[in-house]
Amino acid sequence: MPTPDFLFGRVLEMHEALAYRHMLGARNKRVVFTNGCFDILHVGHAEYLAWARAQGDALIVGLNSDASVRDLKGSPRPFVPFEQRARLLCALRSVDAVIGFEERTPEKLLERLRPDVHVKSAQYRIDDLPEARIVTAYGGEVRLAPHVEGASTTDIVERVRAHFSSRG
Repeated sequence: MPTPDFLFGRVLEMHEALAYRHMLGARNKRVVFTNGCFDILHVGHAEYLAWARAQGDALIVGLNSDASVRDLKGSPRPFVPFEQRARLLCALRSVDAVIGFEERTPEKLLERLRPDVHVKSAQYRIDDLPEARIVTAYGGEVRLAPHVEGASTTDIVERVRAHFSSRG
């Protein structure tokens, strides 16, 4: 028996995301946006996304395409293809919707969606985020979510590599 779709958020095309954003705005709901590769989902991601969702009434996640992840992280990334990464994100209670994007950073998405809040990890500085100027220009806020130390895809990959390389 397949998993019922009502238990998942939705992966949206741009026109659907714009309609969703407009509907939320018309209801005076605060829209939060964040983005990332979310290649190997882990507790750091779960904490980050829950924190982001708590900043408003709905969370839209911009998900890097496979080509974009490869461009950012190098081969063999992503380890998990886009459709599976999107499905996993949509299964999280904190995520209301997912939209894919091809670029390295989400400026184009932010220009169109204009969320009330854009969240990034506190690993970054707001001044270093190329998308921050877009968000602040239309009156949105940029907030930095606490970073969970030792919980990153890179950390997990290194632990797996170390485990298998030590086995000879």
